[in-house]
Amino acid sequence: MDNINVKAQGAEKFINPASGWCMLFVALFGMIVSIALPVYMLANERSDWWGLVFILALVFIICMCGLFVVNPNESTVITFFGKYEGTVVKNGFFYYNPFASKKSISLRARNLNGEPIKVNDLMGNPIMIGAVLVWRVKDTFKASFEVDDYSRFVDVQSEAAIRNLAGAYPYDNLENEDASITLRNGGEEVNELLEKSLAERLAIAGIEVMEARISYLAYAPEIASAMLQRQQATAMVAARHKIVEGAVGMVQMALEQLSEKEIIELDEEKKAAMVSNLMVVLTSDRAATPVVNTGSLYQ
Repeated sequence: MDNINVKAQGAEKFINPASGWCMLFVALFGMIVSIALPVYMLANERSDWWGLVFILALVFIICMCGLFVVNPNESTVITFFGKYEGTVVKNGFFYYNPFASKKSISLRARNLNGEPIKVNDLMGNPIMIGAVLVWRVKDTFKASFEVDDYSRFVDVQSEAAIRNLAGAYPYDNLENEDASITLRNGGEEVNELLEKSLAERLAIAGIEVMEARISYLAYAPEIASAMLQRQQATAMVAARHKIVEGAVGMVQMALEQLSEKEIIELDEEKKAAMVSNLMVVLTSDRAATPVVNTGSLYQ
């Protein structure tokens, strides 16, 4: 009755059931007959065909249970009394054994935008981290029978992978200067590690990870203020270092230019005073107020 072509791919099988249109016409014919017979029997006051009416109605109901539709980018997993018959991935209107169980599974890509969770990084600092995941079902057999609920499985394993990633790397390299990879500066490398970890975890459920990346990263609220001050202090120290380095170079250049062009002869004491004044002007965080000397150089 069923024209079935089976192609095995691991534990997953693909089947092509018979078209549902032919069986639909048979079912509709049975429905018309089951309606017309009672009308005829009542009109002619006959009661000997009620058994036939019941059989036709039962056949109609059973035939209708075997009809199903497979939409684009969807599949239907078919089981018959606990036995896996196969998966229908071809789009269309089909008929299969009406006593078989049919479960529809979407093959479309799905987004999982997880809420930020609080975890500890490698240095023990509490941070808030969240990730976005793009996934789809690749193996319908594993998705149906290897795990209880594949959507819930994706949620739980995604959170576990994020926690594992956050605990393996520091938030930044302020406390661990030797860290080559950090959550904050890792960029695509961190995203690739997250994607690889998720792919390994979700393979058991037949899930393909199309993309995974960190969507939210910040210190936990209880330490955010302190960490911000630390970052500002570190940035200020680095900026001051650059300013002093540049000021020393400018002072040295000024002394060399004055000496080479013989503009003025300065003894060691005046050189020290000049260096002191220039360093104050160049490294000060406020605009300097010059004092014009109208007398001699030694006043």
